[in-house]
Amino acid sequence: MSHWRLDWPTSGGARVAQAQLKTAPADFFVDEVLGLTGELTASASTAVAGSGEHLCLRLEKIGDNTEFVARELARLVGCRSFDVGFCGLKDRHAVTRQWFSLYRPGREAEDAELIQEVSARWPVVSAFRDARKLRRGDHRGNRFAITLRNVGGDRKAIEEVLQRLATVGAPNYFGPQRFGRDGANLDRALHIDPSALNRRSRSGGKGRGGKKRAGSEGAKNVLYFSAARSWLFNEVLAARVQDGSWTEVSATGPLWGDGGTTASGPLETLERDIVGRTPGLADLFSVTRMKPERRPLVARPEDLVWHWLSNDCLELSFFLSPGQYATTILNDVFELEDMSLGRHNEQQG
Repeated sequence: MSHWRLDWPTSGGARVAQAQLKTAPADFFVDEVLGLTGELTASASTAVAGSGEHLCLRLEKIGDNTEFVARELARLVGCRSFDVGFCGLKDRHAVTRQWFSLYRPGREAEDAELIQEVSARWPVVSAFRDARKLRRGDHRGNRFAITLRNVGGDRKAIEEVLQRLATVGAPNYFGPQRFGRDGANLDRALHIDPSALNRRSRSGGKGRGGKKRAGSEGAKNVLYFSAARSWLFNEVLAARVQDGSWTEVSATGPLWGDGGTTASGPLETLERDIVGRTPGLADLFSVTRMKPERRPLVARPEDLVWHWLSNDCLELSFFLSPGQYATTILNDVFELEDMSLGRHNEQQG
C-alpha cells in the first residue's frame, strides 16, 4: 500500500460510473494537430510540399512509444538522435498519428525514397518540409477518439456529468502513471541529489559505457524530479477542488521551483502550506535553480461529443491543448480500469 496519495478529488465529489479503457489499441485513437501552415498543405503522396531543412512526417503507429520511434528514425535515416524532433510523448497502447521532423538539409531529392523506407515500418500519413525543427509543445494539441467498454452506471447521470465536463472542464491533474507503481518515482525522488540536476555528471564519464550510464542515471533523476513537481501541483489542485476555487477565471497552480512559487498573498500562503507538508519533496527545489512556473488548474475538452455504440459501450471524441491528458478528463467521470496494464498487458512485453 502506497503512503502517497495517488487518487485526488473529482469535480463532482464522486465518479458516476465505471468503464474499461484501452481494451484494444483502436479504442484509444490520438491525432496530433500541429497548427502549422505546412500541415495544411501536407501531402499523403511521396510529393512533399513546403520548403526548409526539416522533413516533417506524420506517422501512424501502434504499440510503439514516441521515444522508441524517434530513435529508430534516427537509425534509419543515419542522423543524430538530436536531429529528430517531436512535439510530445504519445501513448504506446493506442493508435496514434504523430509528427516527427528529420534534419535533412539539401536532400529534398531523396525525400520520396526515404518516405517509402519509413512506410515499411510505419504508415506515413502525410509529409511536408519546414524551416524549423519540431520541439516539445510546438503542436496546437491532440484530437482523441476513445471507446469505453463495459460501462456501468446510470446513462442519464453519465450524460449530465459529460455535459458539465464540456462546459466547466475537469481538474487538470497529472495522471498517476507519472508517479510509478505505488508512487515509486516519488520514493526515489527523496533520495536523489538535486544539485546533480544542475551539472553534467563528472563521474563515470570515462571508459567504455561510462557516459551512457551517467546519461541514463541523469535521465532517471529528471523523471523522479518531474514526478515530485507534478505531485505537489496535484496536492495544491486537490485543495482548490475541495474549496471550490479551482474554476476561477485563469486559475493556475504551482510547478514548484527554486524559491517555491510565484504566487503572492493568500494564494502563496496556501501553496506554501500545502507543499510544506511534504518537506522531503519541497527540499528538492532549494538548489535546483529551476524557475517556478504556473500550470492551469482546469483542463477543458473542446468539441466534446459522445454517442452510445451499445448499452455498455460509449464513444467520445474531443480536442485537448498540450499538457492536458485524456485519461485525466475521463477519470473525473469514470472509475477506469486500464486494460493495457498488469495482467492485460503480459503479451506486450
